[in-house]
Amino acid sequence: MLIGTHVSQAGGLDKAIGRGVERGCESIQIFNQSPRMWRPTRYGPDDFAAFRAAMADSPIRAVLIHAVYLINCASEDPEIRSKSLASLKQSLHVGDGIGADVVLHPGSALRGHVGEAIRRAGAVFREALAESERSMLLLEDTAGAGGTLGRSFEELQALLEAAGGGDRLGVCLDSCHLLASGYDVRTAAGLTETLDCFDEIVGLDRLGAVHLNDSQTPLGSNRDRHANLGEGELGEEGCVAFLSEPRFEQMAVVLETPGPDKRGTTAEEIAYAKRLRSRGLKARA
Repeated sequence: MLIGTHVSQAGGLDKAIGRGVERGCESIQIFNQSPRMWRPTRYGPDDFAAFRAAMADSPIRAVLIHAVYLINCASEDPEIRSKSLASLKQSLHVGDGIGADVVLHPGSALRGHVGEAIRRAGAVFREALAESERSMLLLEDTAGAGGTLGRSFEELQALLEAAGGGDRLGVCLDSCHLLASGYDVRTAAGLTETLDCFDEIVGLDRLGAVHLNDSQTPLGSNRDRHANLGEGELGEEGCVAFLSEPRFEQMAVVLETPGPDKRGTTAEEIAYAKRLRSRGLKARA
């Protein structure tokens, strides 16, 4: 299991590696541009080479790029879909350059039929993948009200099918989002049952990464509010379950917690996650 967190790429892509190392990470997640702006950061071959060189000399073994929050590939507005496509293509381009997979919130259907929104999103995913080479596109399960897409395994599977079902399509599961969407993952038994359900509907071969976050809000709240590990509705038991789950063993498990000062996950929380993992592995032995 490659435990890590989201880190800043400010000052250059390669700077993210050092920030991950400082926190004791084996995996990192970055934005490839400002997460709340359409304007892309233009990276070139030299940036990619510097990143790869820094990573080769580090303990970091997996990298995720989180696509920007503005993207809504399911939008009814052609301009928003066009901007979303351009931004997603840029994320995949950077992913190709540095050997990273791209995590994306699938989008939302603000009006109209959900099935039509899924078809619109799928068409954008297909086009973006066709214009990139290697990076996986990992659709993240979501939590939210209204027409938010990806709140159930059935919707995730429908999105994958709408995108063509190719082998560069996968899923990133988020522990906070699962709980808020009604999947009871607060115990090892509950997580096992949930993953069995995921395997039946989507397939564990599609699972590419995990986001580990505790939840400020309770089971089925449909509210996406991350909490520090052990300080929310998952509690230590739920976090231990994720950190010792055998089916996550070879994956990047990335924390996106607020941190004690609301400035993100600290080295201390990464160390805490590793202690919880050791506790869970001992209990399973």
